[in-house]
Amino acid sequence: MRRKIYMTAGYNTVSMGTGRREFHPKKPRPGLEHYFKEAGKGTLDQIGGAKNVDETSIGNFMAARFNKQANLPGFAPMIDEGLRWKPATSVEGACGSGGLSLISGIKSILAETADVALVMGIEVQNTVKAIYGADILAGAGWYQNRKNGHAYFFPGQFSDRAGAYYEKYGMEKARAGMKRWFRNAMENARLDPTAQEHHNTTPDLDALYDKLKPNGAAFVDNLSVLDCSKVSDGASAIAVCSEEGLARIGIDKKDAVEVMGFGHVIRDITSDPNDLTELETIKKAAHQAMENAGVTIDQIGTIETHDCFSIAGVLATEALGLAAKGEGADYVAAGNTARDGVMPMNTTGGLIGWGHPTGATGVHQAVTIWQQLTGKAGKAQIQMSDNKPYGMSINMGGDDVTVVAVVYKRG
Repeated sequence: MRRKIYMTAGYNTVSMGTGRREFHPKKPRPGLEHYFKEAGKGTLDQIGGAKNVDETSIGNFMAARFNKQANLPGFAPMIDEGLRWKPATSVEGACGSGGLSLISGIKSILAETADVALVMGIEVQNTVKAIYGADILAGAGWYQNRKNGHAYFFPGQFSDRAGAYYEKYGMEKARAGMKRWFRNAMENARLDPTAQEHHNTTPDLDALYDKLKPNGAAFVDNLSVLDCSKVSDGASAIAVCSEEGLARIGIDKKDAVEVMGFGHVIRDITSDPNDLTELETIKKAAHQAMENAGVTIDQIGTIETHDCFSIAGVLATEALGLAAKGEGADYVAAGNTARDGVMPMNTTGGLIGWGHPTGATGVHQAVTIWQQLTGKAGKAQIQMSDNKPYGMSINMGGDDVTVVAVVYKRG
């Protein structure tokens, strides 16, 4: 890239929803304002305050429906008075909105319109019953298909992907990989105090998964609720900086990650995927990011991928080239994506374990990579190999429609 770009000072709120001990569906809960303030201040406090910020970018999917609130840039000065009269924008790409917020900050640094960008992602969606939320979230796909889709529209979409994978490669084999993906998510989430499943104490996760089988009469045909990310409220923030910006905020490069390359790819939302057993857009975005960074998959030491459903995690291993087509389930089942595996993935739980506040997810992934590469992940810290010094995040919006991938290296 024409200019060095760094990320630092990441912050995550708790991912709030079912699974957290403090969550109660019938009691009042924090709203957008709370999450804006906590996440924004969490990063500002690490970079010397709002005076050092040139602009703010906000990723959000559906506040206009979940919270009846639009014009989100106007919340930036509420975080800190020092952001008043400074530019702020919001971006939307369904569950990929956080990734688009990262890209917005990166491009501002490249364009030299900013040296320090406060990049945020936020979603508060425990405001409606699940069946109504499913209708809102259906906007991440082509809504013209809503009348023909499942009542739980997106679980239905990925149930179809899982069913196609079962038919092509075998259900028992597929579910073995999906079960291990679920177990990894829960075990990793237990190590991160902000994770939605941090309080999970189920002693035998494999037995729980085997017991709760797919049941089309109760949910969708090919997935159980354990295969799905949960409804979550939360926000994440991180600072995107030039070298000059990093010096301005007084943070050493060793406490930052350098952005080595990125990919941003979309497919036609009005068309069905070419192959339900392939995440083609993730494949193109991830390989574009690696090519731009000048690295190969063998040099990457950890990946945060968009596992809105366990089958998406399995399919991502194939899209990335970690496993051949049809062998992703075996690759996961063998423990390769576990925190002590050859390619640790979603080390704080991913979307299934940490949570999925839709507009925040892409920023949360970047925060996790920053934590891992700089040794700030606490109990969730993995051992990074010297010959695999890179990390990558992959944020997907809709059914493999909008994808942002970023490659990072310790600064």
